[in-house]
Amino acid sequence: MTIKDAPEIFSGIVDSYEPRGPFGAKEIGEGSTLPVLGAVAHAIANATGVWIKDLPITPEKILKAIQEKQASKTR
Repeated sequence: MTIKDAPEIFSGIVDSYEPRGPFGAKEIGEGSTLPVLGAVAHAIANATGVWIKDLPITPEKILKAIQEKQASKTR
């Protein structure tokens, strides 16, 4: 996935304090994006039968992986 695939996001500042965070800091949302790439990779694997393990996932990488899988079956 690339930035072109991301939806438009509103970014604003909200004053808050997190007593458990360092110097009162808290996460600003990156953690919620972690599972997305794994979910996309899993969906691609379910649809194509090949796993792409390095980012970015591109159509060229998917096609190459499919071709390599088919070539290994014919050997």
